[in-house]
Amino acid sequence: MKLCGLFAMISTVAFSLQLRAQEEGGRWSFTSGVGYKVSMQGSSSWGSQTPFWLNANKYGLSSLEKGNGYLRASVERPTATDSLRTLGLGYCLDMAGAVNYTSDIIVQQAYVEGRWLKGVLTIGSKEYPLELKSQRLSSGSQTLGINARPVPQVRLSLPEYWHIPLVNGWVAVKGHIAYGRFTDDNWQTTFTERASTYTEDVLYHSKAGYVWIGNPKSNGHFSLEIGLEMASQFGGTTNVVKMNGDSYSIDNSSGFKAYWNALIPGGADVTEDEYKNVEGNQVGSWVLRLNADYPTFYAGAYADHFFEDHSGMFFLDYDGYGEGSEWNEKVENRYLLYNLKDIMLGFELKLKKFNPINNVVFEYIYTKYQSGAIYHDHTQALSDHIGGRDNYYNHYIYNAWQHWGQVMGNPLYLSPIYNSDGVIGVKDNRFVAFHIGVGGDPSSNLSYRLLATIRRGYGTYRAPYVNPKKDFSMLAEASYIFPSHSVLKGWSVTGAFGLDGGSWIGKNGGFQLTIIKSGTITR
Repeated sequence: MKLCGLFAMISTVAFSLQLRAQEEGGRWSFTSGVGYKVSMQGSSSWGSQTPFWLNANKYGLSSLEKGNGYLRASVERPTATDSLRTLGLGYCLDMAGAVNYTSDIIVQQAYVEGRWLKGVLTIGSKEYPLELKSQRLSSGSQTLGINARPVPQVRLSLPEYWHIPLVNGWVAVKGHIAYGRFTDDNWQTTFTERASTYTEDVLYHSKAGYVWIGNPKSNGHFSLEIGLEMASQFGGTTNVVKMNGDSYSIDNSSGFKAYWNALIPGGADVTEDEYKNVEGNQVGSWVLRLNADYPTFYAGAYADHFFEDHSGMFFLDYDGYGEGSEWNEKVENRYLLYNLKDIMLGFELKLKKFNPINNVVFEYIYTKYQSGAIYHDHTQALSDHIGGRDNYYNHYIYNAWQHWGQVMGNPLYLSPIYNSDGVIGVKDNRFVAFHIGVGGDPSSNLSYRLLATIRRGYGTYRAPYVNPKKDFSMLAEASYIFPSHSVLKGWSVTGAFGLDGGSWIGKNGGFQLTIIKSGTITR
């Protein structure tokens, strides 16, 4: 009877969807609007490895090997196919066969998603774009970046701004919440050779919310966007390997409470006793963008403040513990105030009527402070509590904010894949950098971008460099799309040149060639 009832319910829903599709303008076909893309990429470099900007911000589909390449194919039906309907369905399968990558066969994207009105439910691995920053010219977001492979997840989102009723168009919101699982277990065991700490079966959580504020009568001239991005690693097993070779495993919590503590940071790691923080590796960013949009140009200024804990998130820490038997009790109304030093500041200019140079981005990134160089937990003898030395992107249980060796935020934090000793950690997270990006479309078929970054790294608080490491990295890239009336309709070719100089990742140079053929399978 239960099976009959379930079958009847599914049949009723399917029949209702078919009626809705017919009411909205024709029969709903899940096989319409399907497109394909086939691409081939090859890189050849000299020096010690692939130049920085030929490797970074490619959703993890890249390699440090001096000679590498892939053949990639995808089939996709975007939900935009059903943009005129109340309900929409999208799906994608995107795979690559690679040479000298971390995997020979890579499932880059594999997802199915459904949309109702403006809400979207996505299940699987999908490449999500940067928020409040230029996808092509920015160095990347500090929390939810485009540098690592996508994490398979279940994601509920409001991807486009939705104007809140009853406020006359002044306020709009968007955001998402997601849970997933990391897929780099085999890579971690291979990379570490089980000689240093690695993790298995780790779970993933991310959430973000953005508010848009603007005057609807100003024709979009001025607006303000404010957002909070947060993510965490939790659950799974941590295999700890000591310096003397001894090892043991930590089974981290993965029940309902662990999921809740990932959503609302709380609880404690299984290894913590008196000094309890929150469960899992919690990271996040406050983001802000001010927009000025005119018919001939657009100008935007933005900020991204990264944090690892409450002291970095609120610039405030509790310091009112008692003494004696009350040494671990909160007895006084006393707090420590931290400085706002660590920040990414950016400026973007778009020239709408000058295609040769129509987009310029400048960014300044400072991460040296990390709540200060001093960390001290209160004790029975000394009640003062100072929460510094945040150690960005690193964690004592989950090693690093990374996936398949690439940091999941901004690539200017040195990714673990660069470590030659098999340790999964970010060894250079205190740095100052200046970044500029320039893009243009000299013709309707030709586009280019130029990236240049100057960086001065200081290592970490625990392992500082004796002398700061200076580095310069650049990229020159041009793409040509063959005209629709030519024999090579649907084809495009991209050539790129990358160069590194300095003591951070060495002196490297290289070329990269990408050929793409795309088209429509069904209309």
